[in-house]
Amino acid sequence: MDQDSIRLNKYISAAGVCSRREADRLIENGQVMIQRSGEDNAAAARMGERVCPGDRVFVNGKEVAAKELKKLYYMLNKPRGIICTGDRRISGNIIDYAGLTQYISYAGRLDRDSTGLVLLTNDGELNDMIMRASNYHEKEYIVKVDKVLTPEFIIAMQNGMEIVLDDDRHLTNEIGRKGKRKGTVVRTRPCRVRRLGKKEFSIILTQGFNRQIRRMCLKKGYSVLEIKRIRIMNLLLGDLKEGAMRPLTDEEIAELRKMAVKPGTDRQPVTYRGR
Repeated sequence: MDQDSIRLNKYISAAGVCSRREADRLIENGQVMIQRSGEDNAAAARMGERVCPGDRVFVNGKEVAAKELKKLYYMLNKPRGIICTGDRRISGNIIDYAGLTQYISYAGRLDRDSTGLVLLTNDGELNDMIMRASNYHEKEYIVKVDKVLTPEFIIAMQNGMEIVLDDDRHLTNEIGRKGKRKGTVVRTRPCRVRRLGKKEFSIILTQGFNRQIRRMCLKKGYSVLEIKRIRIMNLLLGDLKEGAMRPLTDEEIAELRKMAVKPGTDRQPVTYRGR
């Protein structure tokens, strides 16, 4: 293996085209071509290929070149209505909202109706480590629901439960009663839950299924009114105003990197203590 080679998905991401995951999708769809050094023609790229010095890479017919980008780290207090997507064709995407001109990824997707802390960075390796569910990195949320919380609800949330993921990525080939494809059944991990008020609680998750908190609450007969993320690992939202953004401090970045390479623990549920 050429020591100066780079994985194709990382090369495309470094060129500012898209995330590594999206690059994999482009490769799978045959939208990426590689012209090897010394060869006259480009060939369709394959998953897992590496790019060597002198090679040329084309995405949808346009040549792209990896470049060393200045690492950016921002904390954004996402307002309601902004969409966590890097697709700038979508109105209300988080990249345009943040006013960024280059590709940047986000750690911890929040749905359109949720608010709070989002980490924006072009440090792909750090982002991957933060988002890898097997690392058990913590994210904390404040949740308001439509009914008074019961001890049974708190215990059920703490202990984990089965929920159904029915977004497009998780649909199975099995057909349900209404002729629609069934979603994937997953079990949430045990987590820490603390009652803050009659209809408000905090929850610390170490995974991030699509609309997980909303699905968990709905499973127990509750509707979510508000979700606000206040922490990602060592990063605290603090008094950052909704809609505002600030760069991370050097100390925050150093601590985040230190924590990211060291997986957290699979915490067991704690005993509920009512107020």
